[in-house]
Amino acid sequence: MTDTAQASTRPRSQWADVWDQFKTHRGALIGAGFFLFILLAVLFGPMLWSLEATHIDIRSRNQGMSLAHPFGTDQLGRDILARMMTGGRISMAVGMTAMLLSLLLGTLVGVLAGYFKRLDGLLMRLTDLFLALPLLPLLLVIILLFREPLKATFGVEGGIFALIVFAIGITSWMHTARIVRGDVLALKEREFVLAARSIGTPSRRMITRHILPNVLSPIMVSATLGIANAIITESALSFLGFGFPPDFPTWGRLLNDGVPYLQQYPERVIWPGLAISLTVLSVNYIGDGLRDALDPRIRGR
Repeated sequence: MTDTAQASTRPRSQWADVWDQFKTHRGALIGAGFFLFILLAVLFGPMLWSLEATHIDIRSRNQGMSLAHPFGTDQLGRDILARMMTGGRISMAVGMTAMLLSLLLGTLVGVLAGYFKRLDGLLMRLTDLFLALPLLPLLLVIILLFREPLKATFGVEGGIFALIVFAIGITSWMHTARIVRGDVLALKEREFVLAARSIGTPSRRMITRHILPNVLSPIMVSATLGIANAIITESALSFLGFGFPPDFPTWGRLLNDGVPYLQQYPERVIWPGLAISLTVLSVNYIGDGLRDALDPRIRGR
């Protein structure tokens, strides 16, 4: 048999099928490209741009767009492009870290509730309790209670970062838990799970070997949507003045700083607003593409 015939009879990888389906979603491809561009810009942009985000030049304050300052300068002469890139790095870090925390909590609660019947009622009532709590007031109370102790322990920047990540992560795991629980309940009755249970496979190995790999697709979709939710929440907190300090820029803080100058210099609000909106939109499109690509009922249509 020739090499060509062998290659044609070789079974395709599941991830190759997922990628083929993902490529058919034009919005998801554009969103992935834009999100990758934003990631590269915030990671490597501050290294390539000569101006520092905290550099003050009073003589250059309130300037419009120019070659020296493509996005203009603020009331202290700080370069807005440099502050956008530095603020994007912080916003992305908060979004991804908070997403990982909420994903870990949601997956843990969902798997335990779906697999162990005796824990289902307790964990789902806990989930309902968190869903019933008003999100924004709860976040504000958590930040007001723990901001000063964490700042004293980890410093201003580290303490606020840890507090915002914890506050967002602890209040956004519930939808992931419900989705994972539903999939685990369905998987428990599948033939391969019943066969593994019949030969005495312990629960820990059953979950890690058979359950978790088969709930990977909803977890990945929840991860993309969790990034968008965390970025919006952090921006809202910073806009309200409960996030990072004024000399530590994030996209939400830049919005807050630009509001007093909205009529004279509207671009100070437009640039961070566009960054937040387009980043969240791109992540949502990626989530839509992943949901379609990872669903075997849709893949191949």
